[in-house]
Amino acid sequence: MLTRRKFLRTSAATGLTLAASGLAAPAIAQGAKIKLGYVSPQSGPLAGFAESDAYNINAFLATEAGANFEVIVKDSQSNPNRAAEVAKELIVNDEIDLMLVASTPENTNPVATTCEAEGMPVISTKAPWQPWFIGQQGNPGAPDTWRPFDFAFHYFWGLEDVIAVFLNMWNQLETNKQVGGLFPNDGDGNAWGDPDVGVGPGFAAQGYSLTDPGRYQNLTDDFSAQINAFKAANAEIVTGVVIPPDFTTFRNQAIQQGFNPKIITVAKAILFPQSVEALGQAGHNLSSEVWWSNTHPFASSLTGQSAADLAADFTAQTGRPWTQPIGFIHSLFEVATNVMGRVSDTKDAEGVAAAIAATSMDTMVGRIAWDGAGLPPFAATNVCKTQLVGGQWRRKEDGTFDLVVVDNQTAPNIPTGGVMEALA
Repeated sequence: MLTRRKFLRTSAATGLTLAASGLAAPAIAQGAKIKLGYVSPQSGPLAGFAESDAYNINAFLATEAGANFEVIVKDSQSNPNRAAEVAKELIVNDEIDLMLVASTPENTNPVATTCEAEGMPVISTKAPWQPWFIGQQGNPGAPDTWRPFDFAFHYFWGLEDVIAVFLNMWNQLETNKQVGGLFPNDGDGNAWGDPDVGVGPGFAAQGYSLTDPGRYQNLTDDFSAQINAFKAANAEIVTGVVIPPDFTTFRNQAIQQGFNPKIITVAKAILFPQSVEALGQAGHNLSSEVWWSNTHPFASSLTGQSAADLAADFTAQTGRPWTQPIGFIHSLFEVATNVMGRVSDTKDAEGVAAAIAATSMDTMVGRIAWDGAGLPPFAATNVCKTQLVGGQWRRKEDGTFDLVVVDNQTAPNIPTGGVMEALA
Protein backbone atom coordinates (compact mmCIF):
# COMPACT_ATOMS: atom_id res chain seq x y z
CA MET A 1 0.00 0.00 0.00
CA LEU A 2 1.38 3.38 -1.02
CA THR A 3 0.63 5.58 1.99
CA ARG A 4 1.03 9.33 2.03
CA ARG A 5 4.00 8.75 4.31
CA LYS A 6 5.77 6.52 1.79
CA PHE A 7 4.95 8.87 -1.09
CA LEU A 8 6.51 11.81 0.71
CA ARG A 9 9.59 9.79 1.57
CA THR A 10 10.18 8.56 -1.96
CA SER A 11 9.46 11.99 -3.45
CA ALA A 12 11.98 13.91 -1.36
CA ALA A 13 15.50 12.64 -0.77
CA THR A 14 16.40 14.52 2.36
CA GLY A 15 19.72 12.76 2.80
CA LEU A 16 19.94 13.52 6.49
CA THR A 17 22.99 12.10 8.22
CA LEU A 18 22.82 12.21 11.99
CA ALA A 19 25.76 13.21 14.08
CA ALA A 20 27.89 10.53 15.64
CA SER A 21 26.94 11.92 19.03
CA GLY A 22 23.44 10.55 18.53
CA LEU A 23 21.88 14.00 18.18
CA ALA A 24 20.07 14.98 15.01
CA ALA A 25 22.07 18.15 14.37
CA PRO A 26 21.98 17.96 10.54
CA ALA A 27 18.18 18.17 10.65
CA ILE A 28 18.56 21.51 12.41
CA ALA A 29 21.16 22.65 9.91
CA GLN A 30 18.67 22.07 7.14
CA GLY A 31 16.06 24.09 8.99
CA ALA A 32 13.90 21.14 9.99
CA LYS A 33 13.54 19.73 13.47
CA ILE A 34 12.64 16.10 13.95
CA LYS A 35 8.88 15.95 14.51
CA LEU A 36 7.52 13.75 17.27
CA GLY A 37 3.77 13.21 17.45
CA TYR A 38 2.35 12.46 20.89
CA VAL A 39 -1.24 11.33 21.51
CA SER A 40 -2.28 11.69 25.13
CA PRO A 41 -5.53 11.67 27.17
CA GLN A 42 -5.20 15.29 28.25
CA SER A 43 -8.88 15.34 29.21
CA GLY A 44 -11.55 12.82 30.18
CA PRO A 45 -11.47 9.96 32.71
CA LEU A 46 -7.91 8.91 31.80
CA ALA A 47 -6.45 12.40 32.27
CA GLY A 48 -4.58 11.33 35.41
CA PHE A 49 -2.22 9.38 33.17
CA ALA A 50 -1.29 12.63 31.42
CA GLU A 51 -0.71 14.81 34.50
CA SER A 52 3.04 14.88 34.00
CA ASP A 53 3.00 15.36 30.21
CA ALA A 54 3.55 19.12 30.09
CA TYR A 55 6.31 18.88 32.69
CA ASN A 56 8.07 16.06 30.86
CA ILE A 57 7.81 17.61 27.41
CA ASN A 58 9.07 20.99 28.56
CA ALA A 59 11.95 19.34 30.41
CA PHE A 60 12.83 17.27 27.33
CA LEU A 61 12.80 20.25 24.97
CA ALA A 62 15.11 22.10 27.36
CA THR A 63 17.82 19.44 27.08
CA GLU A 64 20.63 19.59 24.53
CA ALA A 65 19.11 16.65 22.65
CA GLY A 66 15.59 18.04 22.92
CA ALA A 67 16.59 21.20 21.06
CA ASN A 68 16.64 19.11 17.89
CA PHE A 69 13.02 18.06 18.20
CA GLU A 70 9.51 19.44 17.87
CA VAL A 71 6.78 17.71 19.89
CA ILE A 72 3.23 17.99 18.58
CA VAL A 73 0.68 16.95 21.21
CA LYS A 74 -2.87 15.87 20.44
CA ASP A 75 -5.56 15.26 23.07
CA SER A 76 -7.39 11.96 22.61
CA GLN A 77 -9.99 13.11 25.16
CA SER A 78 -9.80 9.55 26.60
CA ASN A 79 -11.75 8.38 23.54
CA PRO A 80 -10.38 5.57 21.31
CA ASN A 81 -12.04 6.94 18.18
CA ARG A 82 -10.61 10.37 18.83
CA ALA A 83 -7.16 8.81 19.46
CA ALA A 84 -7.21 7.20 16.00
CA GLU A 85 -8.43 10.42 14.41
CA VAL A 86 -5.72 12.65 15.85
CA ALA A 87 -3.06 10.02 15.09
CA LYS A 88 -4.06 10.23 11.43
CA GLU A 89 -3.89 14.03 11.61
CA LEU A 90 -0.36 13.88 13.00
CA ILE A 91 0.75 11.52 10.25
CA VAL A 92 -0.95 13.15 7.27
CA ASN A 93 -1.21 16.83 8.17
CA ASP A 94 1.71 17.38 10.53
CA GLU A 95 3.99 14.94 8.69
CA ILE A 96 5.65 13.69 11.86
CA ASP A 97 8.72 11.46 11.79
CA LEU A 98 7.90 9.27 14.79
CA MET A 99 4.77 8.70 16.89
CA LEU A 100 4.78 8.34 20.67
CA VAL A 101 1.76 7.23 22.70
CA ALA A 102 0.96 5.98 26.19
CA SER A 103 -1.77 5.49 28.77
CA THR A 104 -3.98 2.37 28.60
CA PRO A 105 -5.08 0.26 25.60
CA GLU A 106 -7.91 2.73 24.91
CA ASN A 107 -5.26 5.26 23.94
CA THR A 108 -2.33 3.16 22.74
CA ASN A 109 -4.14 0.66 20.55
CA PRO A 110 -6.03 2.93 18.14
CA VAL A 111 -2.89 5.01 17.68
CA ALA A 112 -0.64 2.00 17.09
CA THR A 113 -3.15 0.43 14.71
CA THR A 114 -3.39 3.68 12.72
CA CYS A 115 0.39 3.94 12.57
CA GLU A 116 0.76 0.36 11.39
CA ALA A 117 -1.75 0.98 8.60
CA GLU A 118 -0.02 4.23 7.58
CA GLY A 119 3.54 2.94 7.74
CA MET A 120 4.44 5.26 10.63
CA PRO A 121 6.89 4.04 13.31
CA VAL A 122 5.35 4.24 16.78
CA ILE A 123 6.66 3.62 20.28
CA SER A 124 4.06 3.06 23.00
CA THR A 125 3.99 2.32 26.71
CA LYS A 126 1.79 2.31 29.83
CA ALA A 127 -0.53 -0.53 28.78
CA PRO A 128 -0.07 -4.21 29.67
CA TRP A 129 1.43 -5.92 26.66
CA GLN A 130 -1.30 -8.56 26.15
CA PRO A 131 -4.19 -6.13 25.57
CA TRP A 132 -1.83 -4.03 23.44
CA PHE A 133 -0.56 -6.84 21.19
CA ILE A 134 -3.51 -9.23 21.18
CA GLY A 135 -6.09 -6.45 21.17
CA GLN A 136 -4.78 -5.18 17.84
CA GLN A 137 -4.93 -8.54 16.08
CA GLY A 138 -7.63 -9.11 13.48
CA ASN A 139 -8.95 -12.05 15.47
CA PRO A 140 -7.82 -11.83 19.11
CA GLY A 141 -9.47 -15.17 19.86
CA ALA A 142 -7.45 -17.11 17.28
CA PRO A 143 -3.76 -17.22 18.28
CA ASP A 144 -2.78 -19.01 15.09
CA THR A 145 -3.70 -15.85 13.15
CA TRP A 146 -1.65 -13.42 15.26
CA ARG A 147 1.09 -11.63 13.36
CA PRO A 148 3.90 -9.29 14.43
CA PHE A 149 3.79 -5.61 13.49
CA ASP A 150 6.16 -3.83 11.12
CA PHE A 151 6.04 -0.36 12.68
CA ALA A 152 4.53 -0.66 16.18
CA PHE A 153 6.74 -1.27 19.25
CA HIS A 154 5.72 -1.35 22.90
CA TYR A 155 7.37 -1.58 26.32
CA PHE A 156 5.61 -2.34 29.61
CA TRP A 157 4.82 -5.28 31.86
CA GLY A 158 2.28 -8.05 31.22
CA LEU A 159 -0.57 -9.83 32.96
CA GLU A 160 1.81 -12.57 34.09
CA ASP A 161 3.75 -9.92 35.98
CA VAL A 162 0.76 -8.31 37.66
CA ILE A 163 -0.58 -11.74 38.65
CA ALA A 164 2.72 -12.54 40.34
CA VAL A 165 2.93 -9.16 42.08
CA PHE A 166 -0.66 -9.28 43.36
CA LEU A 167 -0.26 -12.84 44.65
CA ASN A 168 3.02 -11.96 46.36
CA MET A 169 1.27 -9.15 48.23
CA TRP A 170 -1.78 -11.21 49.14
CA ASN A 171 0.33 -14.11 50.38
CA GLN A 172 1.73 -11.82 53.07
CA LEU A 173 -1.67 -11.82 54.83
CA GLU A 174 -4.07 -14.52 56.05
CA THR A 175 -7.25 -14.60 53.94
CA ASN A 176 -9.82 -17.14 52.73
CA LYS A 177 -8.41 -16.65 49.20
CA GLN A 178 -11.79 -15.60 47.83
CA VAL A 179 -11.31 -12.79 45.30
CA GLY A 180 -13.90 -10.49 43.73
CA GLY A 181 -13.03 -9.11 40.29
CA LEU A 182 -13.96 -5.72 38.81
CA PHE A 183 -13.50 -5.90 35.04
CA PRO A 184 -15.03 -3.24 32.77
CA ASN A 185 -16.04 -3.70 29.16
CA ASP A 186 -12.89 -2.20 27.69
CA GLY A 187 -9.52 -3.40 26.40
CA ASP A 188 -8.01 -3.86 29.85
CA GLY A 189 -11.11 -5.34 31.46
CA ASN A 190 -11.73 -7.87 28.72
CA ALA A 191 -8.08 -8.99 28.80
CA TRP A 192 -7.84 -9.22 32.58
CA GLY A 193 -11.22 -10.94 32.90
CA ASP A 194 -10.72 -13.46 30.10
CA PRO A 195 -11.45 -16.87 31.66
CA ASP A 196 -8.69 -18.59 29.70
CA VAL A 197 -5.83 -16.08 29.42
CA GLY A 198 -6.78 -13.46 32.02
CA VAL A 199 -5.83 -13.22 35.68
CA GLY A 200 -8.22 -15.91 36.98
CA PRO A 201 -6.17 -18.97 35.96
CA GLY A 202 -3.04 -17.44 37.46
CA PHE A 203 -4.81 -16.81 40.75
CA ALA A 204 -6.25 -20.35 40.74
CA ALA A 205 -2.77 -21.83 40.41
CA GLN A 206 -2.05 -20.57 43.94
CA GLY A 207 -5.41 -21.56 45.39
CA TYR A 208 -7.29 -18.27 44.97
CA SER A 209 -10.88 -18.38 43.64
CA LEU A 210 -12.11 -15.51 41.48
CA THR A 211 -15.72 -14.33 41.45
CA ASP A 212 -16.34 -12.39 38.23
CA PRO A 213 -19.81 -10.80 38.06
CA GLY A 214 -19.28 -9.90 34.40
CA ARG A 215 -18.40 -6.77 32.46
CA TYR A 216 -19.78 -3.36 33.34
CA GLN A 217 -19.63 -0.11 31.39
CA ASN A 218 -17.07 2.50 32.33
CA LEU A 219 -18.47 5.50 34.23
CA THR A 220 -21.21 3.40 35.79
CA ASP A 221 -22.93 4.87 38.84
CA ASP A 222 -24.10 1.71 40.59
CA PHE A 223 -21.90 -1.19 41.70
CA SER A 224 -24.56 -2.89 43.85
CA ALA A 225 -24.57 -6.01 41.67
CA GLN A 226 -20.83 -6.46 42.03
CA ILE A 227 -20.88 -5.73 45.76
CA ASN A 228 -23.69 -8.24 46.33
CA ALA A 229 -21.84 -10.89 44.33
CA PHE A 230 -18.68 -10.33 46.36
CA LYS A 231 -20.64 -10.51 49.62
CA ALA A 232 -22.28 -13.77 48.54
CA ALA A 233 -18.84 -15.23 47.77
CA ASN A 234 -17.47 -13.97 51.11
CA ALA A 235 -14.68 -12.30 49.15
CA GLU A 236 -11.94 -11.01 51.45
CA ILE A 237 -9.99 -9.61 48.48
CA VAL A 238 -11.09 -7.31 45.67
CA THR A 239 -9.08 -6.82 42.52
CA GLY A 240 -9.59 -5.52 39.01
CA VAL A 241 -8.54 -2.91 36.48
CA VAL A 242 -10.73 0.13 37.00
CA ILE A 243 -10.68 3.73 35.81
CA PRO A 244 -10.27 6.21 38.69
CA PRO A 245 -13.83 7.65 38.88
CA ASP A 246 -15.36 4.16 38.86
CA PHE A 247 -13.18 2.96 41.71
CA THR A 248 -14.16 5.97 43.82
CA THR A 249 -17.82 5.09 43.22
CA PHE A 250 -17.25 1.42 44.04
CA ARG A 251 -15.25 2.07 47.20
CA ASN A 252 -17.76 4.53 48.62
CA GLN A 253 -20.74 2.29 47.80
CA ALA A 254 -19.00 -0.77 49.26
CA ILE A 255 -18.50 1.06 52.56
CA GLN A 256 -22.12 2.27 52.54
CA GLN A 257 -23.34 -1.28 51.92
CA GLY A 258 -21.17 -2.81 54.64
CA PHE A 259 -18.73 -4.63 52.41
CA ASN A 260 -15.28 -4.40 53.98
CA PRO A 261 -12.70 -6.78 52.47
CA LYS A 262 -9.28 -7.27 54.03
CA ILE A 263 -7.46 -6.38 50.81
CA ILE A 264 -8.27 -4.20 47.81
CA THR A 265 -5.64 -4.41 45.10
CA VAL A 266 -6.70 -2.72 41.87
CA ALA A 267 -4.77 -1.67 38.81
CA LYS A 268 -5.11 1.69 37.04
CA ALA A 269 -7.56 3.35 39.48
CA ILE A 270 -5.22 4.23 42.33
CA LEU A 271 -2.01 4.92 40.47
CA PHE A 272 -2.34 8.62 41.20
CA PRO A 273 -2.19 10.47 44.54
CA GLN A 274 -5.24 12.60 43.74
CA SER A 275 -7.37 9.46 43.26
CA VAL A 276 -6.42 8.18 46.70
CA GLU A 277 -6.63 11.58 48.39
CA ALA A 278 -10.25 11.87 47.22
CA LEU A 279 -11.09 8.78 49.30
CA GLY A 280 -9.69 10.14 52.56
CA GLN A 281 -9.25 7.48 55.24
CA ALA A 282 -10.79 4.90 52.86
CA GLY A 283 -7.64 5.21 50.75
CA HIS A 284 -5.32 3.96 53.51
CA ASN A 285 -3.64 0.63 52.67
CA LEU A 286 -5.20 0.28 49.24
CA SER A 287 -2.68 -1.61 47.10
CA SER A 288 -1.72 -1.67 43.44
CA GLU A 289 1.00 -2.44 40.97
CA VAL A 290 4.00 -0.09 41.02
CA TRP A 291 5.76 0.37 37.70
CA TRP A 292 7.85 3.40 38.69
CA SER A 293 8.57 5.27 41.90
CA ASN A 294 11.02 7.73 43.39
CA THR A 295 12.93 4.80 44.91
CA HIS A 296 13.50 2.91 41.65
CA PRO A 297 17.26 2.48 41.04
CA PHE A 298 17.30 3.94 37.53
CA ALA A 299 18.61 7.12 35.91
CA SER A 300 17.89 9.17 32.80
CA SER A 301 20.04 8.77 29.70
CA LEU A 302 19.10 12.35 28.79
CA THR A 303 19.69 14.27 32.01
CA GLY A 304 21.49 11.90 34.35
CA GLN A 305 18.73 12.44 36.94
CA SER A 306 17.93 9.59 39.29
CA ALA A 307 14.32 8.54 39.85
CA ALA A 308 14.42 10.45 43.13
CA ASP A 309 15.76 13.55 41.35
CA LEU A 310 13.05 13.44 38.70
CA ALA A 311 10.26 12.97 41.24
CA ALA A 312 11.57 15.80 43.40
CA ASP A 313 11.91 18.14 40.44
CA PHE A 314 8.35 17.40 39.33
CA THR A 315 7.08 18.32 42.79
CA ALA A 316 9.23 21.46 42.90
CA GLN A 317 7.97 22.59 39.48
CA THR A 318 4.28 21.71 39.90
CA GLY A 319 3.59 21.64 43.63
CA ARG A 320 2.09 18.16 43.15
CA PRO A 321 3.23 14.75 44.46
CA TRP A 322 5.12 12.58 42.00
CA THR A 323 3.10 10.07 39.98
CA GLN A 324 4.08 6.81 38.33
CA PRO A 325 3.64 8.07 34.74
CA ILE A 326 6.43 10.63 35.21
CA GLY A 327 9.15 8.04 34.74
CA PHE A 328 7.54 6.34 31.76
CA ILE A 329 6.73 9.52 29.84
CA HIS A 330 10.29 10.70 30.47
CA SER A 331 11.52 7.38 29.10
CA LEU A 332 9.48 7.75 25.90
CA PHE A 333 11.54 10.79 24.99
CA GLU A 334 14.76 9.03 26.00
CA VAL A 335 13.98 6.19 23.62
CA ALA A 336 12.86 8.55 20.84
CA THR A 337 16.12 10.51 21.12
CA ASN A 338 18.20 7.34 21.08
CA VAL A 339 16.35 5.88 18.10
CA MET A 340 16.43 9.02 15.96
CA GLY A 341 20.12 9.40 16.73
CA ARG A 342 20.80 6.06 15.05
CA VAL A 343 19.05 6.60 11.70
CA SER A 344 20.55 8.13 8.58
CA ASP A 345 17.22 9.45 7.28
CA THR A 346 14.49 10.51 9.68
CA LYS A 347 11.92 10.24 6.88
CA ASP A 348 12.77 6.58 6.22
CA ALA A 349 10.01 4.77 8.10
CA GLU A 350 11.53 1.34 7.60
CA GLY A 351 14.90 2.63 8.80
CA VAL A 352 13.35 4.18 11.91
CA ALA A 353 11.43 0.97 12.64
CA ALA A 354 14.65 -1.01 12.30
CA ALA A 355 16.38 1.37 14.71
CA ILE A 356 13.59 0.88 17.26
CA ALA A 357 13.90 -2.88 16.95
CA ALA A 358 17.67 -2.63 17.53
CA THR A 359 17.34 -0.47 20.67
CA SER A 360 19.31 -1.53 23.73
CA MET A 361 19.61 1.16 26.38
CA ASP A 362 19.21 2.03 30.06
CA THR A 363 16.46 4.52 30.86
CA MET A 364 14.55 6.08 33.72
CA VAL A 365 12.41 2.91 33.83
CA GLY A 366 15.22 0.41 33.39
CA ARG A 367 16.55 -1.52 30.43
CA ILE A 368 14.70 -1.12 27.12
CA ALA A 369 15.60 -3.67 24.43
CA TRP A 370 13.30 -5.38 21.95
CA ASP A 371 15.21 -8.64 22.31
CA GLY A 372 12.28 -10.90 23.20
CA ALA A 373 13.45 -11.56 26.76
CA GLY A 374 10.72 -13.14 28.88
CA LEU A 375 8.15 -13.11 26.09
CA PRO A 376 6.36 -15.76 24.03
CA PRO A 377 7.61 -15.98 20.44
CA PHE A 378 4.55 -14.31 18.95
CA ALA A 379 5.21 -11.06 20.87
CA ALA A 380 9.01 -11.14 20.89
CA THR A 381 9.45 -8.79 17.92
CA ASN A 382 7.27 -5.94 19.14
CA VAL A 383 7.27 -6.03 22.94
CA CYS A 384 9.86 -5.25 25.63
CA LYS A 385 9.00 -6.10 29.24
CA THR A 386 9.69 -3.73 32.12
CA GLN A 387 9.89 -4.50 35.83
CA LEU A 388 6.94 -4.48 38.23
CA VAL A 389 6.58 -4.49 42.02
CA GLY A 390 3.69 -4.02 44.45
CA GLY A 391 2.86 -1.13 46.75
CA GLN A 392 0.38 0.28 49.27
CA TRP A 393 -0.81 3.79 49.94
CA ARG A 394 -0.15 4.98 53.50
CA ARG A 395 -2.17 7.93 54.76
CA LYS A 396 -0.24 10.52 56.73
CA GLU A 397 -1.51 12.77 59.50
CA ASP A 398 -1.89 15.71 57.14
CA GLY A 399 -4.20 13.71 54.85
CA THR A 400 -1.66 13.15 52.09
CA PHE A 401 -0.42 9.72 51.05
CA ASP A 402 2.87 7.95 50.43
CA LEU A 403 3.12 5.02 48.03
CA VAL A 404 5.26 2.38 49.75
CA VAL A 405 6.72 -0.60 47.89
CA VAL A 406 5.74 -3.66 49.95
CA ASP A 407 6.80 -6.52 47.68
CA ASN A 408 9.73 -6.80 45.29
CA GLN A 409 10.06 -10.55 44.73
CA THR A 410 9.65 -9.99 40.99
CA ALA A 411 12.34 -7.28 40.92
CA PRO A 412 14.71 -7.52 43.93
CA ASN A 413 16.77 -4.59 42.64
CA ILE A 414 13.88 -2.25 43.51
CA PRO A 415 13.90 -1.62 47.28
CA THR A 416 10.90 -2.11 49.56
CA GLY A 417 9.80 0.41 52.15
CA GLY A 418 7.43 -1.74 54.22
CA VAL A 419 5.27 -4.86 54.32
CA MET A 420 1.68 -5.58 53.32
CA GLU A 421 -0.99 -4.46 55.81
CA ALA A 422 -4.70 -5.27 55.90
CA LEU A 423 -7.31 -2.57 55.36
CA ALA A 424 -8.56 -1.01 58.57
